Amino acid sequence: MIKGGCLCGQVSYKADGEAAFVAVCHCKHCQKQSGSTFGLVVGVPKPAFSLTGDVKVYHDRGDSGQPVDRAFCPNCGSLLTTDAAVMPDLIFIKAGTLDDTSWVQPTMQMFCDRAQPWINLDGLQSFAKMPG
Repeated sequence: MIKGGCLCGQVSYKADGEAAFVAVCHCKHCQKQSGSTFGLVVGVPKPAFSLTGDVKVYHDRGDSGQPVDRAFCPNCGSLLTTDAAVMPDLIFIKAGTLDDTSWVQPTMQMFCDRAQPWINLDGLQSFAKMPG
């Protein structure tokens, strides 16, 4: 069971089952939304995911031109999930919102063409853009 929630506790989520993958995303949108150099996401099957509490959604567009919906807590602003139309069967949980992060180990990185030049994550499977 994967569990987590926002900073203020108003929103929580859980996912039954295992993560499909853990990835570092270097896209400019993840950089801006995280206020950092990349985002760390855990992809889980949508049918296994449930959320409790009210969220606001920022409707965005990915590099593909397809919709990307970013859900966040309207009270504390914690970004919780990203729902990208290019991967319709998965939802991406922002790893920093997990209750237990001890198991989180990224196996790949994407949008490496936008990574900050000083970041070196050798050993991860790397993609210039979003993997197909």
